[in-house]
Amino acid sequence: MWVRDAKCYVQGQHETKEKSVVIGIKHRTEKENNMNVGPGHPSGGGGRSRRRRGRRPPNRGGAGGRQQHSGIFTAPMDHNYRNAGQNNGQRRGRPGFAPSYSPVDPEPLPRKEDATSRIFAFVDDLFFQAKIQETARKLNVKVEFVKNEKDMMDHVKQNGEERPSLIIFDMNNANAKPLSLIPKLKSKLKKGTSIIGFLSHVQGDLKQKAHEVGCDMVLPRSAFSQNLPQLLRRHGAEEEPAG
Repeated sequence: MWVRDAKCYVQGQHETKEKSVVIGIKHRTEKENNMNVGPGHPSGGGGRSRRRRGRRPPNRGGAGGRQQHSGIFTAPMDHNYRNAGQNNGQRRGRPGFAPSYSPVDPEPLPRKEDATSRIFAFVDDLFFQAKIQETARKLNVKVEFVKNEKDMMDHVKQNGEERPSLIIFDMNNANAKPLSLIPKLKSKLKKGTSIIGFLSHVQGDLKQKAHEVGCDMVLPRSAFSQNLPQLLRRHGAEEEPAG
């Protein structure tokens, strides 16, 4: 009987030890699985069959110079477009945008010392005064700056009653009062004289009023500056006698 009790005791010890080993292995496995979960382990606890979400390094040995980024094949970038806007060292502008062309300055008129002024300007802005004077000098055109109607008519009499070909108005010249003076000049000078005004591009109401009082053309300042050489050249030339 003593021997049988000893055998039972040994067998119980072996079963208890095996159960402890199984429980220890299970606990360690669960602990390892929990350690693989979290932001630092993107693969999760799914083992080897789960797809890793990290970015793979590019395959630089692709055929034909192509590169592979996350399953997308891209060809090498062609930088020849940078030279598309250049022709013989001259830039034509940004790709996809229409090139901007500056008008070519016209040929100057023959110089005449006794030439009379056919262009008058009601401009008190110093910047535009200087710009008009410089452009007129290059074209051999004479321009008179006047302050009021009497001043201009005195110059016209000095020119032998020759009617002016062009009158330029700065529509923001408060001293000249363009909106009240333009219709008076229109009635006196009739169709032989062109009246052109310039103003800011945001002054839409003033532009409409200038047309209503008889201004033949109203331009934004930028357009007036750009077309100034052509205007002075055209109106500064003497009229050829009718044959």
